Amino acid sequence: MANPDYIIQVNNVSKQFEDGKYALRDVSLSVERGEFVTILGPSGCGKTTLLRCIAGFQVASEGDILLNGEDVTQTPPHKRPVNTVFQKYALFPHLNVFDNVAFGLKLKKLEKETIDKKVKAALKMVGMTDYEYRDVDSLSGGQQQRVAIARAIVNQPEVLLLDEPLAALDLKMRKDMQLELKDMHKKLGITFIYVTHDQEEALTLSDRVVVMNEGRIQQIGTPTDIYNEPQNCFVADFIGESNILSATMIRDRRVAFCDQEFDCIDEGFGENAPVDVVIRPEDIYIWESRSKRDSQASIEAMQEDYDPDDRIPKGNFTKWYGTVETCIFKGVHYEMTVLTDNNYEFMVQDYHEFKPGTKVGMLVKPEDIQVIRKEHYLYNYFEGEVLKNGKVRFLGADWDATDAQLEPFAAGDKVQVRVPFREIDLQDYEEHGTLSGEVHFILYKGNHYNLTIRTDEGDDLFVYTQDVWDKGDRVGIAIAPESIFLSKIE
Repeated sequence: MANPDYIIQVNNVSKQFEDGKYALRDVSLSVERGEFVTILGPSGCGKTTLLRCIAGFQVASEGDILLNGEDVTQTPPHKRPVNTVFQKYALFPHLNVFDNVAFGLKLKKLEKETIDKKVKAALKMVGMTDYEYRDVDSLSGGQQQRVAIARAIVNQPEVLLLDEPLAALDLKMRKDMQLELKDMHKKLGITFIYVTHDQEEALTLSDRVVVMNEGRIQQIGTPTDIYNEPQNCFVADFIGESNILSATMIRDRRVAFCDQEFDCIDEGFGENAPVDVVIRPEDIYIWESRSKRDSQASIEAMQEDYDPDDRIPKGNFTKWYGTVETCIFKGVHYEMTVLTDNNYEFMVQDYHEFKPGTKVGMLVKPEDIQVIRKEHYLYNYFEGEVLKNGKVRFLGADWDATDAQLEPFAAGDKVQVRVPFREIDLQDYEEHGTLSGEVHFILYKGNHYNLTIRTDEGDDLFVYTQDVWDKGDRVGIAIAPESIFLSKIE
């Protein structure tokens, strides 16, 4: 249904290509007039496909797209009130700067005086006033990017779509252009939709950020919300640096992780519920531990002679202790890896240097512990079938199962198969496994890795392991018979 408050409405849009693969799955997004919205995600997540569907360069397989309340799902690009700035700018090499910017106006057959006025105004907006008659090939990357933006805004579109326009620029030029784009957005007052894989860029520019992964929207919110209140582990891991750990919600405002209990401010997760916690490295308070266990009095004494800024908060907070393993200077802070006494690894950022080997204490305030619901629990679940030969078929392969598991069933019975995350054995050589696949996603949880393995048939397996793998590694997949649990399908 059209809503006059929004200039763009994307309603349940999916995009499937001829090979059967989906680039977008049930994506819905509403954009207010004058907003700066950034679509953020890793390569291949579907962000550019979504932008191209809004622009009209690709047609959605399902769902609809509304501009100003009108359905434009099937409308060609030149009839939509939008203009696009591409990553490679797509400037015409045989035309000078003025003619590149004027190209769209000339197609509309406007009067020469009107074209001159509009082109000069657009070039002034992007700081290219003295470059009207320069060949575009003689311009730097940043200058070409400005010309591409001028060409887009000269037609006075209601929406400007930008597909990673700063990707080809060096770091300093990219930072400068971010500020110019933000200022340009304010001056123009039109809607910007910006695609990038750069988290810092998204947080710097946007009114709202849309985080995508594998063709789906993971979270929509302000930069502050996205950073401070991630809704799942992917967002927490992708946006900035995070310590993500498996935890148990003991009760409201009390959570356990790293074999200790901590106060928090979250409620509504139930009692003794499996959850994950996210702690940003800059939210961990760290000090050199002068004894095996520092009392609160000793910490407060350290505050007096070590840090008059009251950096270590007062209060009866849960503390944990460890040893600094690495310390790297990052320009505005030091980034340290600390291994706790019970073998959990934390990343800590602090303005003070703690050299490797230093014994330290750490604490975190309750409001800085972000509790999020687990997306996956301790088991993989699959539908399977019992076979005649003492095996069970699932994931397109035949697996040995124990007699005890198979005893209640007859050949041909449909069953639910349950396999613990920790019981899947990954092999270095594909041929050593019953199945083969690829490491698709990696998340470090302090003392182990959570992996998503995508099989060659397209199914996902979740694995807990302490072995180090890289994304894209090919693996064999083995499951011992005693790790396969069967039950009736209700």
